Amino acid sequence: MHGQVTGLVYAIYYPVLAVIGIPGNLVTILILSRGKCGLSKCITLYLVGMAVTDFLVLITAVVLNRISVIYFPVLFLSTTPVCSLKITVIYIVRDCSVWLTVVFTLDRFIAICCQNFKAKYCTKKMATVVIGIVCTVSCVKNFPWYFVYEPLYIVNGLPWYCNIKLSFYTELAWTAFDWVDRILNPCSPFLIMLILNFLTVRNIVLANKARKRLRLQTIRENQIDPEMESRRKSIILLFTISGSFLLLWTTYVINFLYVRFTNSNYSTGSTGNNPRFILQEGGNMSQLLSCCTNTCIYAATQRKFREEFKNALKYPLKWIIRTFKL
Repeated sequence: MHGQVTGLVYAIYYPVLAVIGIPGNLVTILILSRGKCGLSKCITLYLVGMAVTDFLVLITAVVLNRISVIYFPVLFLSTTPVCSLKITVIYIVRDCSVWLTVVFTLDRFIAICCQNFKAKYCTKKMATVVIGIVCTVSCVKNFPWYFVYEPLYIVNGLPWYCNIKLSFYTELAWTAFDWVDRILNPCSPFLIMLILNFLTVRNIVLANKARKRLRLQTIRENQIDPEMESRRKSIILLFTISGSFLLLWTTYVINFLYVRFTNSNYSTGSTGNNPRFILQEGGNMSQLLSCCTNTCIYAATQRKFREEFKNALKYPLKWIIRTFKL
């Protein structure tokens, strides 16, 4: 009974995630690419890069991996070469998505806390270089995953499904690769973002106190400070994106740390009342949900994005009206 309920949750959750997240990210890419949201070119590049990689995560990890297995368990996607390639691509785009969030947080940290370095680092050119480095490193780092798997079955000479090779657990090179992979994602991004956000908050608190004292000596207190207002908007965007990431990845990181420090294995059972399985799958579900939240964050925090989003929703209706009038 528990297994049936769990299967039903997956069968509903992942399609809903795809139906909401894929169009949401496509609309976000379109709106941000137009450059009419009042954001700098540097920020826009990072946000577009994050939306593109989130879109790719939803296509590969949700549609081609989760939904296809639930509804179409026997497809060419389940043959070993395709399965290995699919898993490799999932790791690549997931790393790109995570690390682009990290470098965006770093960019905002530098813009807010390192004024002397801001002019050199927070530029469109630097953002392009950083995004290119993140994507290249993610491809190189995750390419070995293609060679980790072997066929689970061979039917009529055709290899089916992906089974991790025994050598992955016994050979030193694979053990080192696995540790490096886990350190680079999720441990390092999670820790870096916590540190950057802590330092940013501390800097903001100190800077605001100093600025208020200075302004009280020169102008009336009830006047609006344009610099503080601009900083406030940047901070809201930064904290909502990074905070959402940290919150939705927490369960995944807790499960990872539990597995590593207890020398246990990832749960392979499908019983809905198994706490280890619930923790593991809850982490997977929440970290995939993180690929759908940024559109909502932009809509909630950016007035011009909301206006562009409304115009994007109205455009198909206007096109239909014009077509029927003709």
